Amino acid sequence: MGSQYGATEGYEPLREMVARHIARYGIRAKSENVLITSGSQQALDLIGKLLINSGDRVLVEAPTYLGALQAFNVYGADYISVPSDDDGLRSDLLEAPLRSGPKFMYVLPNFQNPGGTTLSEGRRHELVLLAERFGIPIIEDDPYGQLRYEGDHLTPLVVFDRENLRRDDGYSIGNVIYLSTFSKALAPGLRLGWIVAPPDVIAKLVQLKQGADLHTSTFTQTVAYEVARDNFLDEHVRLIRRVYRERRDVMLEALQQYFPPEVTWTRPKGGLFLWVTLAEGMDAQRLFESALRENVAFVPGDSFYAPNGHQDEGRRHLRLNFSAAPPDQIREGIRRLSVAVKRQLDELHPLRPSEVR
Repeated sequence: MGSQYGATEGYEPLREMVARHIARYGIRAKSENVLITSGSQQALDLIGKLLINSGDRVLVEAPTYLGALQAFNVYGADYISVPSDDDGLRSDLLEAPLRSGPKFMYVLPNFQNPGGTTLSEGRRHELVLLAERFGIPIIEDDPYGQLRYEGDHLTPLVVFDRENLRRDDGYSIGNVIYLSTFSKALAPGLRLGWIVAPPDVIAKLVQLKQGADLHTSTFTQTVAYEVARDNFLDEHVRLIRRVYRERRDVMLEALQQYFPPEVTWTRPKGGLFLWVTLAEGMDAQRLFESALRENVAFVPGDSFYAPNGHQDEGRRHLRLNFSAAPPDQIREGIRRLSVAVKRQLDELHPLRPSEVR
């Protein structure tokens, strides 16, 4: 290799491997459709740089991934927020927002961060058809897709898009840019993500990446390739699925056991997070301070809402992560958090019989 820099697009064997890897989900791409990035955060930044002019509207879910908002804010994005429920983004509420001409939609279809929800098959169809009808591109962010613990894999938006276009030559045109990462399946410290897009979009992103960092660390890319190529990645994903699934189940059981019935939560079929909805009148920010006194923490919900988009709604929510702690810690953490939750509920409703559960 000598002292030469690598290609901005990424280490060729790794790009080919990514193309093979996503083929199992029906995404037909060649290495020329793949750009390796320094984590999916850089992918979001490059997409913001390419597509957003100050004042452009971006359509996002409410709630949505905080890192995407941080990346797009830098380029002066305005936001249109569309609520989601247990089946993901409410496609029935999309028509009017799409008429107002957003630059693109940003969607996390699988085990969304922070909600843990998954966009249903029917809504995926609707979303892609609406995007095509209004000529609005979709950024499909799929960092957690491999981390499914139950149920069948759902077709990616990018595949529905190609089927709608009735094109079979893979990824030469299309309305969807697909992002994913090695961080969740291999190791977060590697900072390796990728963008899959038509070649002309990749060419523009390559120019922007050149200005940012020339290319993602060749050493890191080579390590990822060597580690992942001999089926290690598949075996490793099977292992973490088993571990995370157990942790999710433990958290769901603990919530059921300790939390009062006025508080509800999502039941994710995969990913790393679940989303708690507090009782009417409760406040996640105040709960956070109270929880710290019990030596437990969470991420309050308001940071996952776009500016001017349902942020007050965020005060009734919080995100819990079940992947990072062993089962005993999860149980104890939920028990401690329930103490703070019941304390706030009792303050709101002094006559409420404090439940012993």
